[in-house]
Formats: sequence, C-alpha cells, structure tokens
Amino acid sequence: MKTQSSSSQSFFDEQTYRDRAIKQQIRHRFDQLAEQRHLWQDKASYYYDQQYSYYRFLVPEGAKVLELGCGLGDLLAALKPSRGLGIDFSEKMIEQATQRHSECSELEFIVADVETLELDETFDFIILCDVIGHLIDIEATLKTLRKYCNSKTRIIISYYHFLWEPILHVAEKFGLKMPQRQQNWLSSNDIANLLNLADYEVVKQENRLLLPRRFPLIASLCNKYLATLPGVNHLCLSLYLVARPRLTPQEEAYSTSIVIPCRNEKGNIESAVQRLPKFGKHQEIIFVDGHSTDGTVEEIQRVIKEYPEMTIRFLTQDGKGKGDAVRKGFAAATGDILMILDADLTVPPEDLSKFYDAIALGKGEFINGCRLVYPMEGQAMRFINLLGNKFFSLAFSWLLNQPLKDTLCGTKVILREDYLKLVANRHYFGDFDPFGDFDLILGASKLNLKIVEVPIRYRDRTYGSTKISRFQHGWLLLKMTIFAFRKLKAL
Repeated sequence: MKTQSSSSQSFFDEQTYRDRAIKQQIRHRFDQLAEQRHLWQDKASYYYDQQYSYYRFLVPEGAKVLELGCGLGDLLAALKPSRGLGIDFSEKMIEQATQRHSECSELEFIVADVETLELDETFDFIILCDVIGHLIDIEATLKTLRKYCNSKTRIIISYYHFLWEPILHVAEKFGLKMPQRQQNWLSSNDIANLLNLADYEVVKQENRLLLPRRFPLIASLCNKYLATLPGVNHLCLSLYLVARPRLTPQEEAYSTSIVIPCRNEKGNIESAVQRLPKFGKHQEIIFVDGHSTDGTVEEIQRVIKEYPEMTIRFLTQDGKGKGDAVRKGFAAATGDILMILDADLTVPPEDLSKFYDAIALGKGEFINGCRLVYPMEGQAMRFINLLGNKFFSLAFSWLLNQPLKDTLCGTKVILREDYLKLVANRHYFGDFDPFGDFDLILGASKLNLKIVEVPIRYRDRTYGSTKISRFQHGWLLLKMTIFAFRKLKAL
C-alpha cells in the first residue's frame, strides 16, 4: 500500500517529467526557428522597431541589463548597455546572437534555463520581453530573479494583450508572424498579481501599439495619438509592466537637506526654522533667495546667527522662478535626502517628518505632497486654482501611468542619488519648467521611480502674497502638459 508521502513524491516526479518534456519541446521549436528568426523579424520590422523604441525610453543607455529569452539579442544591443547579458535556453538562438553581435564587447550571450538561473551579479534592469508566455512556473522564475536585484533594479515585462490572440493566430496562418506553440493566457492584472506574489510591486503599466503594421501616416497617427486615449488604450497589442523589488523597511537614518526657495518672505523665515521637526541623523536648511526686496536676505542672515547650533545656509539664485532656485539648492545640498519646503509655510514644516518616513522606509522613491485630501483653510486655495489642480492631477495620472492627485504641491522629496540620475537624464526633457514641479515629476517617472503622495493640511498664508498668476501660469502649465504628452506618450 502506498503511503501519502510516496504518492506525493510520485506525483512530483511525474510533474517534473512533464515540465521537462514541455521545455524540451519549446527548446526544440526555437532551435528549428533560429536560422530563420531574422527573416520573421524582418517581416514584422515595424513591430520590433516600435518595441525597441519604447524599451529605449524605459532603459537609459549605459545601464547593466539582463535579458531573459533574448533570442537573437537585437533588443539587448539596441539598449546600448554597459554590460548586457542575454539568456536563452535555445543553443541555436545563442549561436545566432553571438555571431550577430560579435563586435559588441559589452554583450554576452549564454545558454541557460531562466527558471533555474544561477548568476553571481545584480543588474539595473531585468527584461522579460515576449517570454513570460513560455515559462512553466512564472512565480518561481520571478522569485529566482530576486537574487539578481538590488534596491534600484527594475523588472520590465512586456507581453501581448490576450484580446489579440485570435488575430495573432490568423497572422501565423498567413505567414505574417513567426509560428509559436500555445502560450500562457495572461492579462496585465495576472502579471501584476504574479509580481506581487513574488514580492515585487508594479511601478507603472502601459499599453502600446494599436496598429502593429507599417502603414504610412496612418500607423503613426494611430500609435502616437489614438492609442493613448483612455478606453482605446486597452485595445493595444503590447502591454508593459515596470516593477521594483518590494523592500524590507530599514532602520537606517539619513541626512536631509531642506531647500526653502523664498522671495519677499521675511515674516516666514524664522518660523520655518523654529517649526522644523527633528528627523534623520543630520539636517541642513538651505534658503535660496530670489532677489527679495522686503528684507528677507537680512532676516535669513540674522536667523543664521540666532541659531548657531543648526546648519543653515544661504544662497542667492542666479535666474528667476522657483525651478531655478530649487535646482541651485539641490546642487549645493549634501544630504542623502533632498526636500523642498515652500517659504509661504502653507505646507506646515511639522509635516516634513511624514515625508522623511515615507522615503526612508522605502514606501516610495519620489514623495509628493497632496493638498487635496483634507479640508483646506478658507483662503489657502482659490476655487479656480482648485479646479486647475484637479485637471492637472487627472492629466498627469494618465501621462505617468501612476496615480497623482496633486502635481502642483510645492513639497517634494527625493533621494540625492536619484536626483543626480534625474539631472543626468534632464536633457531628454530639457529646461522647460520655471516652476520645478514638472521637471521633478517627469524626471522621476522617466527613471521609473515609485511615486507616493503624502496628504497634508493646506494652510492660509500668514505673511506676504502668492507669486502665482492664475491665468498666465495656468496657460504655461497647460503648454507644459502638452509638452509632457509628446515626451511620455506620443513616442
């Protein structure tokens, strides 16, 4: 009589045998396709061009990249990594990839089973491009990949939308698409759930490519504009998910630089210093003055002398606008964490400890204040300003593929190491934002940072007047939103 344990072992052995048989079929299939793979890619060149283009948007040049199921290695080569490692369990595919990219010393291709991978290094990006459908155990594979992640690693998974399954089958029958065996049936929610089970959290999702064939003008209009519209977007062929490893909260204390841009804010300077709570291992306060005429500069200098036990610095900005002041303050900052506190103190300095906790405990990597949760004090925000903020929150949630309720709250927090990466990639957007809010938000999104909002109670001013011109600045913000659409969506 068989015991329960022997029955379980028998089932396990049988399942393992079946899995190996399926893998062998897949390996044999791709070995057969290897020499013709480039011909199939040529037939679908528009699809691959669009795919490579979006991956280049997600992955900056010079990154350390691991690609699973790399095929001929063309995607890996297109990303121009400082080190690119391509894995495929088809020996014939790896032979073709090695020959095809023999002159690229930064690329390496090896034969390995992605589900039982053994490496001794970590990567900035791990890519599973059109490969997740072939995996026998997706969750186990994703758990294996944790070993090759650091705290900043991003997993990028791309796959096809399951609604396209019948169309893809027809395309195979007419020789328009490379024939493949039946794959896993996965929606973006399925993939997100598997990532969650493997201890990752999704940073952003995107659907792209409404028309995967090259039709002059029509394809460009469909894929750049029509495909981005809500509702229509869910009909696209390709889906992309960007995820980060879920971090274990650390007790590490960080140093912090609080940058306070100010212009004609004399009455708020000492309050900003007095009301600032203690958090982290060290704080420095950096006032950046925008050519004040009400005695703000003299007040800052007095406060520096009045509080010698605190690290308080004073800078005069070179140009105009809050964005210029923030960039100067951040460039001079020495703290691990960079914070912005508006000198009008409508965001209470006491709330900065919440922002510190959110980023220090790994809840997010770009922390944005949100004024639109709690009731505001009477004159804190005019009605038309409130409507504008709600409009921009909806627009940017759509643009960034991450929820963002209040784009224009002045309090924003980012790790200094991430800000330096943002600066290095600022050329992508250029110097377009005099306010500084969009520069930071768009830059954080481009870096695939996890954006988290901290609700705060928005207070009335007690000194001075607002520097915002509702209609002039509103028009400028609208133009910047259109600019963001071109750089983030209409690619």
